[in-house]
Amino acid sequence: MQGFISHQKKMKVAVWDTYVTKKDGSVMHFDIIAPEEIKDTTIIYGYGRDYLKAKGQEGQPLTSKECSFCHIETVRPQWETEIKQKGYFIIEMENCQ
Repeated sequence: MQGFISHQKKMKVAVWDTYVTKKDGSVMHFDIIAPEEIKDTTIIYGYGRDYLKAKGQEGQPLTSKECSFCHIETVRPQWETEIKQKGYFIIEMENCQ
């Protein structure tokens, strides 16, 4: 009998590059990571707005002007659990405190 190796398919995710002007006028830069199947920008922007609310920046504009699709990549282990729990992961890049 031939040996058989199982190759579990890794989730592919879309990276959405996001720049939002904070209430103090500075610009926060973060990436929204979501499963590649989610193409509806309303959902993606909703993830971004949830994050902004958690950061005390609720009500700041988040539209196609602030958030755009960047690329597809293979999910990283540190993102996967959170994506499975809440649908997305945020990578904080700049001015996210």
